[in-house]
Amino acid sequence: MAKYRLILLRHGEGAWNKENRFCSWVDQKLSSDGIKEAKNCGKQLKALGVEFDLVFTSVLSRSIHTAWLILEELGQEWVPIQSSWRLNERHYGALIGLNRAEMALNHGEEQVKIWRRSYDVTPPPISESHPYYAEIYNDRRYKCSDVSQENLPRAESLKDVLDRLLPYWNEKIVPELKSGKMILISAHGNSSRALLKHVEGISDEDIINVTLPTGVPILLELDENLHPLGPHQFLGDQEVIQAAIKKVEDQGKVKSAEK
Repeated sequence: MAKYRLILLRHGEGAWNKENRFCSWVDQKLSSDGIKEAKNCGKQLKALGVEFDLVFTSVLSRSIHTAWLILEELGQEWVPIQSSWRLNERHYGALIGLNRAEMALNHGEEQVKIWRRSYDVTPPPISESHPYYAEIYNDRRYKCSDVSQENLPRAESLKDVLDRLLPYWNEKIVPELKSGKMILISAHGNSSRALLKHVEGISDEDIINVTLPTGVPILLELDENLHPLGPHQFLGDQEVIQAAIKKVEDQGKVKSAEK
């Protein structure tokens, strides 16, 4: 029997998810479909009788808004929320804003897969001339972070995401879990993958094949040592979830008409 349980999820679809662009640290809102995904996630968790005690999000709107919509559906709007940049999406550096399918056409699908899914490959860093540099680094939310602006990343591999996430997991989230609280982590594709890699001990090689669809709750059941009692479970219609996973995987492929 599980000693600790938590729900982890990638936020609902964002505007740039819909446009197949590398969103990363650009603060995009949820799309209309993303709002539906978040509400459906809340309805599903309500049907399962889930009661949260604490919620963790990144400092990006799509993560926070997803959490709000879930709590609203649950009738648990009063549950405290804590936000940290350490749960942010991976920083894609110079790739931010670019279309994945167009990148696959120009650089090859395998290279785009490595940039998107590999463990220790870092994309080219963002420069001050990048069209979204000022929008990101002049954002007031990062003036409130626990590191100086100069030390915020300019590009990250998944390994880098895990390195900056682990202190927050160990120092903030784990103590709350061990106190018996039921926790929701409303994060992003890569911060969620990094956390799954750590908790489940997924190898550097196998993590490339872990794909998370938007708005699908993931149940983690852990023993007293925070070791998983089994693989993570996607909650919901498994056929629909597999179709959503394939959709995410196909984002990094050349469109059929372009081949």
